[in-house]
Amino acid sequence: MIRALSLAVALATLPAFARPPRLTLVISVDALGSDVLLRNRPRLKGGLHQLINQGAYFPYARYGYAECRTAPGHATLSTGANPWRHGIVDNRWVDRSTMKRVMAFADAAHPVLEVPLKPGQDSGPAHLMVETLADRLRVTTQERGKAVALSIKPHASIALAGRAGQAWWFDKGEGKFVTGTWYTKEFPAWLKALNARKLPEASFGKKWELMRPAAEYVGEDEGLAEADVYGLGRTFPHPLDGGLPSPGPTFYQAFALSPDSHDLLVEAAKAAIAGEGLGQDDVPDLLAVSFSGTDLVFHEYGPYSWEMQDTLLRLDKAMGNLIAAAERAAGGRGNLVIALSADHGGAAMPEQWAAKGLAAKRVSSKELAESLTQALRQQFGGDVTATLEQLDVYLGGKTHQGGAVDAAVRRAAAAWLAKHPSVITAVAREDLFTAPDTEGYLTLMRKSYYPERSGDVLFMLRPFHMLHYIPTGTSHGTPHSYDSQVPILFAGKGVKPGLYLEEIDPVDFAPTLSALMEMGMPASAEGKPRAEVLTGK
Repeated sequence: MIRALSLAVALATLPAFARPPRLTLVISVDALGSDVLLRNRPRLKGGLHQLINQGAYFPYARYGYAECRTAPGHATLSTGANPWRHGIVDNRWVDRSTMKRVMAFADAAHPVLEVPLKPGQDSGPAHLMVETLADRLRVTTQERGKAVALSIKPHASIALAGRAGQAWWFDKGEGKFVTGTWYTKEFPAWLKALNARKLPEASFGKKWELMRPAAEYVGEDEGLAEADVYGLGRTFPHPLDGGLPSPGPTFYQAFALSPDSHDLLVEAAKAAIAGEGLGQDDVPDLLAVSFSGTDLVFHEYGPYSWEMQDTLLRLDKAMGNLIAAAERAAGGRGNLVIALSADHGGAAMPEQWAAKGLAAKRVSSKELAESLTQALRQQFGGDVTATLEQLDVYLGGKTHQGGAVDAAVRRAAAAWLAKHPSVITAVAREDLFTAPDTEGYLTLMRKSYYPERSGDVLFMLRPFHMLHYIPTGTSHGTPHSYDSQVPILFAGKGVKPGLYLEEIDPVDFAPTLSALMEMGMPASAEGKPRAEVLTGK
């Protein structure tokens, strides 16, 4: 009797495991590096501020693989696995049989619904090799629990939805939310109603103005190497018309980059909540929202720009509205779990770093590929050609012996790259798992490597050196801290708030959510639940 009472008391002290949350809200902020959030945190008053101050906050999570970009980052957050397991090595890769580039979520068998076919576009989860959090929820609940993923980008929403959820994204050609036929053959009523509202058109002809007085923004409005795209210009205010007399593709591109896209995603989330009845019963549901506008701003204006500062202020406000909507749907914070992270961080413009005295440089991908091709042809003859896709080199053509490109050519390419002044290390694929890893980069490159998709040669740029195709803007994709370090936050049911300074790996994101949702982890997860989120220790 005493033992039974003791057990009852113990169970009563674990309310987090009395029943799973009705709704789990997953938020990804594209290109929200730790440094960007920490620098802007003092000015945040809305949803981001709320999560940092009321949740379990890990400011220093770091991806454990080499090539930090959108598709692999979202896949890792949703699966708890690195690219060597989930197979999404980059936003795109080169098909060795054709030497043509393949989008990460291209699926010719399942094109985009109600949108003119674009060859090779992202449209389905066929290339994702493992189970996602959404897939696991659907299995656990025997398909009673619903999982909906929303983003401006298809390769974000598809990675979050997996095979069994719903993935919706904003088509910048048509100006509406779409999906691939993998997920459905007909738009549901709530999605049709959302598109019929034509919310982007309400921004046409307006301007993206500063949210706060100019004196509150750090630095200059126009920094070195900022881009001018979609008729937006380099300084505030930014016109939102795409240089068109009426809404069209260029305007939709400008709209997607602007903070108005944050508000559109919140409205889409509200429509999904109502249309799918998310959080309305004790069967757990999942809503994932990936805010892409931050990344689009980052690429054109950089992480220190007024544009990045302003888009974060506006995201903070929009996120507050999103969290409030999720709380209402779930019947309060006691029925809701919220988790936030980012797919990657990002570099500043090399020109801006160089102006501060750092050894920074913009490296032309085209020139690097041409120089490597010339060197290999001089050594081996034939028509061997090097194709670069970011930090992967794909070798095609015949050698001087008339056969397929062999290990000698791959090793020669790696040796040539290793001597380049902007390269810190390079390795042929046959040596990746056996070469000594004196500086720790090969360990990261191994976790990015999937044999059927990764390059014949992999290389790594030195810090502050950036591979790019154009002379403006910036990018990401290395394991250096400005690219790989991101925040992770958990809040809501069962979470012990606190500041946790231990550096963790984003492979722990999905396993920790699995624990909070009281279900098993995605099948191929490499991470583990963070006990401190549930216990505070």
